[in-house]
Amino acid sequence: MVTMQQIYDNLKDVRYYYSKQKMFESASKCIVESAVVEKVNRYNEAVKNAPPRLYELYYELYVQNNTQAALARKWDYGNDFIKKLNRKLVEYLFKTFNEMV
Repeated sequence: MVTMQQIYDNLKDVRYYYSKQKMFESASKCIVESAVVEKVNRYNEAVKNAPPRLYELYYELYVQNNTQAALARKWDYGNDFIKKLNRKLVEYLFKTFNEMV
């Protein structure tokens, strides 16, 4: 069973991976592939069936490494809306991962 806090922490790892993706890919040629790659693949697989808005949010926040504030400006929404949408994404992931157990 995965907790909500673990999902928040893992999403930080996903964001970090994508911010340094070229380094991880290059390093995996010299060193064994980082465990974070498996985590990223697991989250990508989980989000593929998410509602389109949550899928887009995941892409913008975690793959494109936007902050919630930057995304709120880009989408012309308030910060609270993006925060609530991110919470829905985490709840979706929580449900998805805990149904797999």
